[in-house]
Amino acid sequence: MDVISQALAGLRVGRGTVRRFRRSGPWGLRYAGLTGSGFHVILRGGAWLVTEDAPPVALRPGDVVLITAGADHGLGHAPCELRELPPVVLGSDPPDEDAAPADCEFLCGAYRLDRGQVHPYLAALPDPLVLTPDPARFPAVASVVALLDETSPDQAGADATRAALLDLMLTQVLRQWLEDMGEEDRRGWHPALDPAIAAALRAMHERPGEQWTVSRLGATAGMSRTAFTRRFTAAVGTPPMTYLREWRLGCAARLLRESDASLAATARRTGYATEYAFATAFRRRYGLSPGRFRQAERAGGTRPA
Repeated sequence: MDVISQALAGLRVGRGTVRRFRRSGPWGLRYAGLTGSGFHVILRGGAWLVTEDAPPVALRPGDVVLITAGADHGLGHAPCELRELPPVVLGSDPPDEDAAPADCEFLCGAYRLDRGQVHPYLAALPDPLVLTPDPARFPAVASVVALLDETSPDQAGADATRAALLDLMLTQVLRQWLEDMGEEDRRGWHPALDPAIAAALRAMHERPGEQWTVSRLGATAGMSRTAFTRRFTAAVGTPPMTYLREWRLGCAARLLRESDASLAATARRTGYATEYAFATAFRRRYGLSPGRFRQAERAGGTRPA
């Protein structure tokens, strides 16, 4: 699996949320303090994307704003300063399925990470990204948006459906963004296009429990330790052992959330020699012991979008 797939897999430690907004007249919303990745897609009317450091961007129906690593941003009916927009209050809008069409309607989807950080690859991307999906090359986007809009939190399997659709939406948007670049530019944002680095990433992803060293990973890539470290860091944005540690702990978090594997078994499967070493590293990364993390995730339920 390539690094984009693994970056998105890391987001599943968080909870997927989807919400439709309808606004008329003067309006604005500020999204701040998000740890995670998500998107806005304009369904009807127009809006302006407002950020701290760039001029406002006009958005039309079909446009997608991809938030790769939680950058503060806002949407509104007119250009303005980000600080002028009121913050979003989660779950504050009453249901309005039967209301008349609004001036602007848009869908927001995100993985919110209560603990931890987004994958280094996503953190290195421009944030936010704005693009208009090409229906000829990526016809699935319109279908995914419709399904996200129609999925009710009360339906059986809603959490699994929402996660699958969020994954697909984020993947399709990132793929188009990469394909719209020239080959050289694309290589700089997609380390899996480097066969040597892709081989090392694949080995770490498929066998996180193996006792990897920089020398062994370099040999997998067919490179010396020094050359591998330099090339991996340039391509991925973080040193190989740092990446491996983050990947292992992300795998452990998903196992704790999605399986009944014991803490000792989880430690072994993710490359830790002892349960104590695993618990220490996990607590440093997520702020909770593995056992408390599992309890908190299973007690948390589905949060409002």
